[in-house]
Amino acid sequence: MELIRKPLKMRNLTIKNRLAMPPVATYKGSNGSVSENLIAHYQARAEGGNIGLLITEHFCINKQGSMNPAQICLESDEVIPNLEKMVKVIKENGTKTICQLNHAGSATTKEVTGFDVIGPSPIVLPRNPQPKDPVVPKEMSIEDIQKLINDFASAAIRAKKAGYDGVEIHSAHGYLLNQFYSPLTNHRTDNYGGSLDKRLNLHREVIRAVRKAVGPDYFVALRLGGSDYMEGGSSIKDAVYAAKVFEEEGIDMIDLSGGMCRYTVIGRNYPGYFKDMSKPIKDAVKIPVLLTGGVHTIEEAEALLEEGVADIIGVGRELLKDPKWADKAFNK
Repeated sequence: MELIRKPLKMRNLTIKNRLAMPPVATYKGSNGSVSENLIAHYQARAEGGNIGLLITEHFCINKQGSMNPAQICLESDEVIPNLEKMVKVIKENGTKTICQLNHAGSATTKEVTGFDVIGPSPIVLPRNPQPKDPVVPKEMSIEDIQKLINDFASAAIRAKKAGYDGVEIHSAHGYLLNQFYSPLTNHRTDNYGGSLDKRLNLHREVIRAVRKAVGPDYFVALRLGGSDYMEGGSSIKDAVYAAKVFEEEGIDMIDLSGGMCRYTVIGRNYPGYFKDMSKPIKDAVKIPVLLTGGVHTIEEAEALLEEGVADIIGVGRELLKDPKWADKAFNK
């Protein structure tokens, strides 16, 4: 178990080992704010000190982007004091933590948010199975897009003020930025749609706004749903190109997952089942690549590192089931 224990420096952030707890939604918040229940959830997983990097579950940047009434919302400074309490207990034993920033786009409903559902184009989100009454989103205007960019930047500032070691921009699992990336959901004819390069323009602008807001030394990652694993969707080749763009824009780590397929791929249940995507990306960029999916043991995590398919390995479901999983794994 040599590689999994090896520290890693990324910009101003050094993690003690290569094990990450990826963002897994619990929706344990209360009225958009951090609850004692949510604090206890993360404290239980971090207190052993054996998770190198803990990425908290997706928090919405504004209410229109919420997936659940119990999701934490970073739209107001009112969230900062309780967020600060949670960050403090996560970091007490040396675990580094970053905050995932998200907007659900057409993945949510008006019943949840109280707002019109928006997306890059008026296209129903591909899902398997489709809901009985699928939502057709309102196509975002340039004004909507500018507000989105500003709200990502404002949310990043709030996360930094609360003491997070960094932020992660969420563009995976069929949420809004991922909807702009995927040709299945982005049929725009302006500067934000069409070619892959244009479908990445919103990402460029969000990254630049976040970087400007948090400063040159602050850690900024991006979670990419690099391939939809669906006919006509985004491909691994697209993901490699996108990762290079994000590196050029100053992203410090690529966290890989699925696109419209979400966080699984039909027929795959082996450790690191996105590694067919992570390996070519790792070969194409100099920044670290985080791989999650199907890892159940520390030996499997070590094997993936030895295989050279990623720099950091995420273990989500096992840590969700057993808060002491990391401590047991490292102290065998």
